[in-house]
Amino acid sequence: MRPKPPDRPAPPGWNRRAVALALVASPVVWTGARAQPARPRRATPSQTEGPFYPLTLPQDADFDLLRNGALNYTQGQPSWLEGSVTDLNGKPLRGAQVEIWQCDHAGHYDHPGDGGRIDKAFQGFGRVTVNAQGEYRFRTIRPVAYGSRAPHIHVKVKLGGRELLTTQLYVAGEPLNQRDFLWRNLRDDDARAALTVPFTPVPDGLRAQLPLVVEV
Repeated sequence: MRPKPPDRPAPPGWNRRAVALALVASPVVWTGARAQPARPRRATPSQTEGPFYPLTLPQDADFDLLRNGALNYTQGQPSWLEGSVTDLNGKPLRGAQVEIWQCDHAGHYDHPGDGGRIDKAFQGFGRVTVNAQGEYRFRTIRPVAYGSRAPHIHVKVKLGGRELLTTQLYVAGEPLNQRDFLWRNLRDDDARAALTVPFTPVPDGLRAQLPLVVEV
């Protein structure tokens, strides 16, 4: 057998303990993928506001669209719409306001341009301020189709006096999406996926989640 080579001597003035302590104290330089800066997120696609944004905001404009003043709305499929608002770097956008508006179960908006035929128990419009984590939540119904439009909910994000985003949410798996001109005209499959979310069963109805990424 070849004789084992002798241990390489430590530099003068060093002993094993000093070498070990030096290795622990020395900074670790990581040159792999984890050291790279995070890529900016893709902004949520914008879409038209449409003709039925309220001309005047309703007196009751909180998170619960199933209760309008003293009236309780019992039509449609009760749903939670939840999500977060972040900037392109994933930072929660504190102070942002999220607005939603949609038609009732019969396809009518709270707007004079739609003949004022909305069910008065349905609030039709809601506005919330996100929490410290950028989260928002609404109680509403699963959107319904009307005319040539697939089921959708209008969404707007504001910060201070600025409008940062206006878009629309669609229902995943809805056959009418393919016939909706606004859904089809989204620029690519990724854009459609960003706005098309499942409404999944929960004990008190349905639940949908829509993350919103905005450029500040």
